Amino acid sequence: MANTFKLETKKNIGLSDSAVYTCPGATATTIIGMNLANTTSSAITADVTLLNNGGDSCFLVKDAPIPIGSSLVAVGGDQKVVMNAADVIKVSSSAATSVDVTLSILEIT
Repeated sequence: MANTFKLETKKNIGLSDSAVYTCPGATATTIIGMNLANTTSSAITADVTLLNNGGDSCFLVKDAPIPIGSSLVAVGGDQKVVMNAADVIKVSSSAATSVDVTLSILEIT
């Protein structure tokens, strides 16, 4: 089994769910860090959801406040999230083009 550390990014996320990362086939992924940065001049809220390959969509965070000039660590520290093949991490915000996301992952193939 090969282990590969990766960084995934997505800019200007807005009102609708935006897929940030989809776990590839024949792969397990561990999210080791996820940061959401507010890029606007107003306070916003953000949602992070995990859509698993069985069709269940579960919130990791819902309506989490992100103040002006700040960020939210949705996953990190002692918390990790394991993804299976075809699972998807999605992010949305309360304002258009307002969130940049960085995702640090470990893919196991």
